[in-house]
Amino acid sequence: MLGVLPGLLALRSAIAERLPTHELASLDRLEAYALAAWYAHLAWLSSGGAENALKPLLAEAAPLRENLLSDAEALARRGLLDADTVAEIRAGQGYIDTANDLVALSALFTASWSEVAGRTAATEEEVRRAGEIGPQILAALGVREHGKGPGPTEAADRRARAFSLLVHAYDQTRRAVTYLRWDEGDADAIAPSLYKGRTGRAASSSDAAAAPADEAPAAPTAPAPTGTAAPTDTAAPSGPGAALNGAPFTG
Repeated sequence: MLGVLPGLLALRSAIAERLPTHELASLDRLEAYALAAWYAHLAWLSSGGAENALKPLLAEAAPLRENLLSDAEALARRGLLDADTVAEIRAGQGYIDTANDLVALSALFTASWSEVAGRTAATEEEVRRAGEIGPQILAALGVREHGKGPGPTEAADRRARAFSLLVHAYDQTRRAVTYLRWDEGDADAIAPSLYKGRTGRAASSSDAAAAPADEAPAAPTAPAPTGTAAPTDTAAPSGPGAALNGAPFTG
C-alpha cells in the first residue's frame, strides 16, 4: 500500500478534474489508514502471548538477517540493488532494528526479485520469512516493554475494523484509477489488488472485511516511509512478493 501510494497521489489532480464527485478523502487518508491497520495488527499480535515467542524469534532472526544482508551487499556491488539502502540496513543495531531490517530486506528483495532471482543464494522462503517475523518481533518487544495489550476479542475487533476501513478506501481509489487509466491498461500496475498472490477466487470487499476476524490479514509488507525500500513494486511481482501478501500484517 505505502509502496504504490506515490503513484496514486500523482493522479490526485486528474481524479479531481475528471471525477468531480469522487470522494478524494479516500485517497488522502490512505497512508493514515495503512499505518493504523499496521498498528492494530501489532496490537492483535501482542494480545496472544507474543512475549513467549521473543527468544526463539530472535534466535531465528539473527542468522536470517545476516544471510540476507550479505546477499544484498553482494548484489549491490553488482549494481542490482541500491547500495545506499543496503548500507543503511547494515547500520541498524539492537532488537528493534533487527525487526525493521528484516522487513526492509524482505521488501528490498521483493521489489527487485525479477532482476535478482537466480543471481543470489537468497531464497523466496527466506525473503517471505523475513517479512513475517519482523512484525512478530516488534509485537513481542512491545509486550515485554509495556505489558499485554487489549484482550484477544477487543484486539481482533479493532484489527478487523481498521483493515476494513483501509480496504474500503483503497477500493474507492482503485475504481477511480481504473476509470482514468482504462485506455492505457495499466490500472492494476498503479493500484494492484491487495489480494494478488492468493489462491482461489478473487477477493471482494466483503471478503476483505471478514478476513481479519478469521485469520491474519493480507497486508502490506512493512509500513516503511514512502520512497524507501518498502514494497516499491507497483506491479506486485511474482515470487516472494506474492508470498508476502499472505503474510501477517506485515500495510
